[in-house]
Amino acid sequence: MPKSDLIAIVDDEKDMRQSISQWLALSGYETETFASAEDALNKLGPDYPGIVISDIRMPGMDGIQFLRRLMLQDSTLPVIMITGHGDVPMAVEAMRIGAWDFLEKPFDLDRMAELARKATLSRRLTLDNRTLRRDLTNGGQLMQKLIGTSPVMERLREDILDLGQADGHVLIEGETGTGKTLAAHALHAAGNRGGKPFVLVGCAGMEEAALMWRLFGGTERDGTEVAAMDAARGGTLVLEDVETLPITVQARLVNALNEQGTPPDVRVVAICNLQDEGQTIETVLRSDLFYRLSALRLTLPPLRHRGEDILLLFTDLTDRFADEYGCPAPKVSAQEAAQLLQAPWPGNVRQLVNLAERAVLQARRGPATIASLLINDHTEMQPVMTTEGKPLKEYVDAFERMLIDNTMRRHKGSIAAVMDELCLPRRTLNEKMAKHGLQRVDYL
Repeated sequence: MPKSDLIAIVDDEKDMRQSISQWLALSGYETETFASAEDALNKLGPDYPGIVISDIRMPGMDGIQFLRRLMLQDSTLPVIMITGHGDVPMAVEAMRIGAWDFLEKPFDLDRMAELARKATLSRRLTLDNRTLRRDLTNGGQLMQKLIGTSPVMERLREDILDLGQADGHVLIEGETGTGKTLAAHALHAAGNRGGKPFVLVGCAGMEEAALMWRLFGGTERDGTEVAAMDAARGGTLVLEDVETLPITVQARLVNALNEQGTPPDVRVVAICNLQDEGQTIETVLRSDLFYRLSALRLTLPPLRHRGEDILLLFTDLTDRFADEYGCPAPKVSAQEAAQLLQAPWPGNVRQLVNLAERAVLQARRGPATIASLLINDHTEMQPVMTTEGKPLKEYVDAFERMLIDNTMRRHKGSIAAVMDELCLPRRTLNEKMAKHGLQRVDYL
């Protein structure tokens, strides 16, 4: 039985507690009983995996006071109040405070079971969503790769979580190298289809017949079915470079999508890599296919719009490559930090990954500058002018955060060592870490 089908029964009358408990147990619920609100509060925390049914009139802490305490802990917890004859004003007050519903004595047991069913379903959905959001905040395996604290990345992670819960097809857009395929993986993992089939098909470069066979039918010589639409049943089918689909394949895909029920057997996530000026995905896809695939849309932000994330990503990448190649990660000067922030990054994160690896390899051979790598990347680097484009304070703050972050990483969270290297008193270091959202526990 799911833990979220647990019901806490709070009533000072023993016979009433037992009667409700027995009836709900017969209806398939697990119950626990409490003789007072005080006893219940010792057990019911903010993530209580169930709902509460409570009498409104009890000695000591009454039902209204109890409800207020529960709502302060977790305003989403469903609480069903049991009221006596003439307690309607109290029931109205309970609903105003946040009660899920109320039952008036003598109550209908079937109605109580129905209210419990709806409340436990709501609670289960709330807890599932809360767990996903907590994983998102703490950084699950996939979300951890979507590094960044910029507003556009915070919004992207929230959008992925929200769209992951839906069943509609999704169109993912964005410049090359922004991480669209990673976002597709995260969308799949964040929803009810996580753990079910995830099938990725690269549409670019495949001949029409081969693509038709890959998507809709055909068997290997040993009889193994390889049709992507069949392999992805119950899960997600990702179409990379969807803009390259031949018109005949588009027509067949429309028919396949039309044949699906609601929710669809296969959720399609279409990745558009269209970069040609003057062309849009609307103009290269059949209109009926476009409207089906673009029911939900996700746009990946370019790296140049992510501010301090550039330094955060670069530091993380150089640390990883330094571990891989067995050498120290290169240090970034204030001027180089400003150059990284000002670069146009036409290749986005993919370009930054390549740059970080070359910076580590270059540092193994001897002193060199990141600026030279950027210029060799043909990124049209201009001389650093921190008075243009962004306020000087933004560059200073970004460099300060990166410097403290790097030093904390090297010293594995040793505050004393960081204070000594950066010549900072404890209070100043604490203030700066709080300002930049850095926590010592992340480095231990």
